[in-house]
Amino acid sequence: MAQKKKLLIIILAAFLSFCFIVFAAVCVINAVVIGSAKDNIREISHGDGYDTAVVFGAKVHPGGTLSHMLQDRMDTSIALYKSGSIKTLLLSGDGSGEWSEVVYMKKYAVENGVSEDDILLDGEGFSTIETVRRAKDVFGAEKCVLVTQKYHLYRAIYSAEKLGMDVVGASADVRTYAGQFYRDVREVLARVKDFIMSN
Repeated sequence: MAQKKKLLIIILAAFLSFCFIVFAAVCVINAVVIGSAKDNIREISHGDGYDTAVVFGAKVHPGGTLSHMLQDRMDTSIALYKSGSIKTLLLSGDGSGEWSEVVYMKKYAVENGVSEDDILLDGEGFSTIETVRRAKDVFGAEKCVLVTQKYHLYRAIYSAEKLGMDVVGASADVRTYAGQFYRDVREVLARVKDFIMSN
């Protein structure tokens, strides 16, 4: 009986040690990702030399209405375009299905004054790391502005810089978003995934 109890204590101690190591690793990785990217989230002005804005896709509601999060990303990028800070919008997201993200992103951009000639579509930007990789490898955008919400920008910037891209981030946070706590928790794990994939 004593041997059994001792074995259980050893197993429990090993399990708790494993959990602590995993927790510590997650915390360290998140600190590295955030710390390396935070100084590159800033105001973008004309003359900075960033010609292209990479806009990350998000949900499009049935009927083609952009979710608040996606609308704010589009409005932020359109403002950069109209100010002359960037010349081209690279709209990246899921291009499949009836409510294609990139199709409705383009529609919104054109309706709000962006020339079709200044819009590029990437309908295969199914993840953050795929979006930045394709921006560089397929579209040749090595110096660009990444446009998304701040919680997501850290990972996007980190992944892009690991690919050797020269990027800055434009935060599209203009309101409070429903479900943000869930997104923040999910992002903690997503940073770990992309950290591993980028190294």
